[in-house]
Amino acid sequence: MASEVETTELPLHNGANGKAETQVFNSEADTNGSDTKTENFESNDGPVGAREIDNSNEKETIESNDGPVSVVEEPRRPLRSSGSLEQYKQKDLTPEIGTEFPSANLVEWINASNADELLRDLAIMISERGVVFFRSQSNLTNDLQKDLIHKLGVLTSKPVDSTLHIHPILNSERELGGSDPEVSTISSAQLKKYHSKSRFQKHKTQTGKLNWHSDIPYEPVPANYTLLRLTQLPETGGDTLWASGYEIYDRISPPYQKFLESLTAKFAPPGFNEFAKQAGFDLYDKPRGSPANVGSVIEAVHPVVRTNPGTGWKSVFPIGHHIDRINDVSEEESKALLEWFLRLLVENHDLQVRFKWEGENDVAIWDNRSFFHTATFDYEGYGERFGYRTVGIGEKPFYDPKSTSKSEALAARVGKGEVDV
Repeated sequence: MASEVETTELPLHNGANGKAETQVFNSEADTNGSDTKTENFESNDGPVGAREIDNSNEKETIESNDGPVSVVEEPRRPLRSSGSLEQYKQKDLTPEIGTEFPSANLVEWINASNADELLRDLAIMISERGVVFFRSQSNLTNDLQKDLIHKLGVLTSKPVDSTLHIHPILNSERELGGSDPEVSTISSAQLKKYHSKSRFQKHKTQTGKLNWHSDIPYEPVPANYTLLRLTQLPETGGDTLWASGYEIYDRISPPYQKFLESLTAKFAPPGFNEFAKQAGFDLYDKPRGSPANVGSVIEAVHPVVRTNPGTGWKSVFPIGHHIDRINDVSEEESKALLEWFLRLLVENHDLQVRFKWEGENDVAIWDNRSFFHTATFDYEGYGERFGYRTVGIGEKPFYDPKSTSKSEALAARVGKGEVDV
């Protein structure tokens, strides 16, 4: 997608009560043909799905007992950076995941004459490196934060009707929830108020592995990018960790990869309705950043192996406490697969990065489509932790059989003399 593009016009952020503006930028064309045909496609062990071919865009639908769950639209090329961020001081925190800009200012990028180029390259870096960090962004307001996270998606061709997520629980209708439905407050005080008797507030546990997750995968159209800015920090503790789904996929043998690519999973938030009932409020059932994300029955079916549209790389997607089960296998097999995915994450610390929040207005931005994160609840008695989170809505998750693993893609770049790995 780097150079073969067409000019298109998409809306900028449409706030909860505002009108959408428009911006012209370069993007691949997105057309919908009307003449289609369907044919079966097979693995070595027999048919695993159906292929719907469109004259203008090739589409593939993966079927499960829960119905079609993913569509691939062609042509779809991975995005490539223009190199505009190379002028800024940066450091990779690990070989596989996490990059920090220790002195860059996001508001300056937002207001720069080449803002679109800078922010598009930032979005690409986030999708490749998983999470990008900035220090002391004191002039980044909630409104600018919202516009930034939405624009990262717009500049990388997210659907026109995808805006910003409104959390079913953590929103402005809650005490300590702030005044903007599209900005969730991350508050230790709020957590204590609503969860003081729940298992999520036990600071001394034998395992913290169940806290790993990606943001809102239970929505039919889930998150792409999340931005978290902390404005109040404890004296110590409260670190956040991220892990790479690309690396998890890469550590699975090719025959097993193929098997997983034929599967889907049911995602659902654990105990949302029960929690809302106990706390005395209703879930937010109006559109939550997409017309598809609506209603009080919150669940979705997505591919087990998901292709990130920004990179074209494959990732294992169902990891964390928002997954109900793997479809079309037995309950025992589903449990074993989910436990195995999580074990691959927690037992391989070289695919993780741990970030220490050092000062007010430190910022992390990450890609939920291929990466997972967890907070560290070790700061009881050391002060409160508070911040503002904005979650962008992306596209419906899909698996593209023509996509590659991260290792294959980087090896191909090395073969072309493009990068050193």
